[in-house]
Amino acid sequence: MSQEIEKVKVLIIGSGPAGYTAAIYASRAGLNPVLYTGGQPGGQLTITTDVENYPGYPDGIMGPEMMEDFRKQAEKFGTQVRYGLVTAVDFSARPHVVTVDDQVTVHADTVIISTGASAKWLGLESETRLNGRGVSACAVCDGFFFRGQEVAIVGAGDTACEEASYLANICSKVYMLVRREEMRASQIMQKRVLNNPKIEVLWNTETEEVLGDQEVTGMRILNNKTGEKKEIEISGFFVAIGHQPNTEVFKDFIHMDESGYIKTIPGTAKTNIEGVFACGDAQDNVYRQAVTAAGTGCMAALDAERYLAETENH
Repeated sequence: MSQEIEKVKVLIIGSGPAGYTAAIYASRAGLNPVLYTGGQPGGQLTITTDVENYPGYPDGIMGPEMMEDFRKQAEKFGTQVRYGLVTAVDFSARPHVVTVDDQVTVHADTVIISTGASAKWLGLESETRLNGRGVSACAVCDGFFFRGQEVAIVGAGDTACEEASYLANICSKVYMLVRREEMRASQIMQKRVLNNPKIEVLWNTETEEVLGDQEVTGMRILNNKTGEKKEIEISGFFVAIGHQPNTEVFKDFIHMDESGYIKTIPGTAKTNIEGVFACGDAQDNVYRQAVTAAGTGCMAALDAERYLAETENH
């Protein structure tokens, strides 16, 4: 099959708040960026209903609508937004070679990786069906909607403990479902959860089903030691069993931590490869918010712009 080859100055891979912000900055700088959306155009925000914590939207905004605004703004300044998934890269020489959908080859002077991360789920049909209708993978994003209500959270690590404590400040009661009879979380985080009167830890507990037709009304749980099943009324069901950065395609070239998050030089968006930058949740396993992703997208575009200016001067 004949391959088309295209040359670009700035190639942006991924289309969440980080990718689109990078595109806005790069296009305003006259760098004519090309952005490939990836498999989930708009990223995780497209499965988020109400976004109320992004500055500038006093009445809140739907996640998909917000990403549409980001895209329009990027295109207004000249970004070419294209649908496609990056299937291979070669960062061993310059220009960097990126293959899209196994058929389009792009030669890029700089690459901005903003492929994000995906929440890990339990894999229940009801969890998928009620996603955004009471099921969430981000307590900080969505906890507010369950103020004064009873909710559940699944997980046993530091993030789950942190999110359970966060929810306990807002909700009337938090059930924490832990699959084994111990947690993976650090001692200090466990103590915080176990000493909170609003959090009830259910040990050896697995979720059989999230209940509800249009929205979450409860959960059916199983004690994997006794075999006992029971149903509990809740209105929010949070999953905190980790995230998976979408970085697999870069692993032969880019330095990552043991979970697959891209390592950047602190205070920059630079990776170990010259001319390749990373931003958003692909390199942030701590904050994972739209506003922080947008901030690092700005950094990546400015770093790419400086890099291009320096290499052209040489």
